Amino acid sequence: MTTRNFDIGLTAVAPAIWGSTYLVTTEFLPPGYPITVAMLRALPAGLLLLLLVRQMPKGIWWLRSFLLGALNFSFFQTMLFVSAYRLPGGVAATVGAIQPLIVVVLSRIILGSPIRVLSIVAGVAGMVGVALLVLTPAATLDRVGVAAGLAGAVSMAFGTVLTRHWVPPVSPLTFTAWQLAAGGFLLAPVALIFEPALPPLTAANFMGFAYLGLIGAAFTYLLWFRGLSRLEPSQVSPLGFLSPVVAILLGWGVLDQQLTALQVFGIIVVFVSVWMSQQAQMRRRAAPVRA
Repeated sequence: MTTRNFDIGLTAVAPAIWGSTYLVTTEFLPPGYPITVAMLRALPAGLLLLLLVRQMPKGIWWLRSFLLGALNFSFFQTMLFVSAYRLPGGVAATVGAIQPLIVVVLSRIILGSPIRVLSIVAGVAGMVGVALLVLTPAATLDRVGVAAGLAGAVSMAFGTVLTRHWVPPVSPLTFTAWQLAAGGFLLAPVALIFEPALPPLTAANFMGFAYLGLIGAAFTYLLWFRGLSRLEPSQVSPLGFLSPVVAILLGWGVLDQQLTALQVFGIIVVFVSVWMSQQAQMRRRAAPVRA
């Protein structure tokens, strides 16, 4: 129990740090380069980790690394930004919050994991909590934006489940290096084709890119993939609800943004949903013992 709680807590650090991405992007990076930023977040970090591990994929793991790099980063990030540009931020975040529910279904199909009612309730509660955090009464829908948000959620869900299904023959650090490098390489031509060149970078820009690459990508994805190697995908995925919570709290604490009573209630709902998702898996583990 203690070891599992430690694994859960350590894995939760990743989405908590991802919650700082909005603050760092808006305060330290040049605006209007979402795909370029995503590429520069992954590729340098992936290449740096490859230099450290000095181990390249072999055989089928070349294909799997690029596929997982696309699912967990390249395609997911592209769809995320399309959704963010075409939808109000609150709607985009709420659409993306369906990911834990998709993970539950995919875990059943690919891993044979049972679907637990408590997991479904936790997923729905998490979506409600995120909606309370970020939705506004003036929010509008756009079909392309909603489709992109759903596609991004499905992409990350597949990547999460397949990362657990394909047990890599290497350490989480090496596995992280493969995926980040592959995801960055796949994003590079997309950024070159669809976005202009970056303006001259300032010291603050370099600090922002260094943070997103070393902390927001290399360190966090290492924790994320380590968690997926030890925990069930349906136990890891709901931890992603912590990202909008941290983003809201940072906006309130650092940028002096208003924190409403409804948002405070949303934060409570999110924490309850994460707790329920963990309880569902603990009950699953306890069932054979009682039998």
